[in-house]
Amino acid sequence: MKYIGAHVSASGGVDQAVIRAHELEATAFALFTKNQRQWRAAPLTQEIISAFRTACEKYGYTSAQILPHDSYLINLGHPVEEALLKSREAFIDEMSRCEQLGLSLLNFHPGSHLQQIDEEACLDRIAESVNIALDKTRGVTAVIENTAGQGSNLGFRFEHLARIIAGVEDKSRVGVCIDTCHAFAGGYDLRTEEACVQTFAEFERIVGFEYLRGMHLNDAKSEFGSRVDRHHSLGEGNIGKTVFSWLMKDSRFDGIPMILETINPDIWKDEIAWLKAQQKA
Repeated sequence: MKYIGAHVSASGGVDQAVIRAHELEATAFALFTKNQRQWRAAPLTQEIISAFRTACEKYGYTSAQILPHDSYLINLGHPVEEALLKSREAFIDEMSRCEQLGLSLLNFHPGSHLQQIDEEACLDRIAESVNIALDKTRGVTAVIENTAGQGSNLGFRFEHLARIIAGVEDKSRVGVCIDTCHAFAGGYDLRTEEACVQTFAEFERIVGFEYLRGMHLNDAKSEFGSRVDRHHSLGEGNIGKTVFSWLMKDSRFDGIPMILETINPDIWKDEIAWLKAQQKA
């Protein structure tokens, strides 16, 4: 079964994200459990935790259908020790918040070398950061998102994801989320069924489908291989609709949250309905 939804706002409380997902007729959703542009947030109260869990139960969402995202400020491969420690502390807090809410996944951008250390050293720092966070939390899987490769961001090659996974000690608590816009901008073609088959054969060979824990479904304003991160609505960008229809028919993508981060929330409900319809087309 496909779990299809969008990254909804948690404004007014994390329980409100559940209600917004339900209003979209989504079978999955993503959210930030705190303000994504701030380092610190007030701890989750028992009242907030209870409201979130109650809303999930009421509207039929299990942790397998929810893909929270961590703060954009965190850089788990930071070359400067003080900043690295700050990022690690914040990531542990994000993992802990997921644990409190009964969530089993946390999506994160791997990190950036900032032109100060080499790629391999940065990737190894990211893996070490994940190990530290896993050791201090329970039950939450760290889900590495592929990036577009903008600036000094790593994670735009499948080999980067594989190297991080190789450095993580508990393989049962690490996975990946593939963002279609980021993959396209990073040099993986998705414009035809043949290209999709080839790209995901490469993913299987280098990373492995056993590590796939989520997808971000986005068309791209950016050009193929441009390493520029610019999302678009489905079918309105340079990727086109073929990949999204293809994904809906492939059972390898069953049972994971497939999340829209497209640019027009007003049509999310329509995009979700279209994606659902592709399973039967």
